[in-house]
Amino acid sequence: MYAVIKTGGKQYKVEPGTLLKVEKLCANEGDKIELPAICVRDDQGNLKTEGSVKATVLKHGKHKKVLVFKYKPKKNYKRLNGHRQPFTLIKIEEIA
Repeated sequence: MYAVIKTGGKQYKVEPGTLLKVEKLCANEGDKIELPAICVRDDQGNLKTEGSVKATVLKHGKHKKVLVFKYKPKKNYKRLNGHRQPFTLIKIEEIA
């Protein structure tokens, strides 16, 4: 059984027990959340267009730093920026 969920402008294929890093959610660690499913496929192969996925928030964090370097030749223009995107680690508990 698997489902396709949409969160943070992205779509993910999930199964029960899956650990998933998604865009930061407004939920505390240990909270149970419910995400809408775009489609759900059960063990018999039947496809439903609606459903829900229950998940637990495990932790919040930041990804590794990504360096952004801007450079224009012969103009003495150099800029170095870093960015760390926040994420939420969730564990898929059940698909309904």
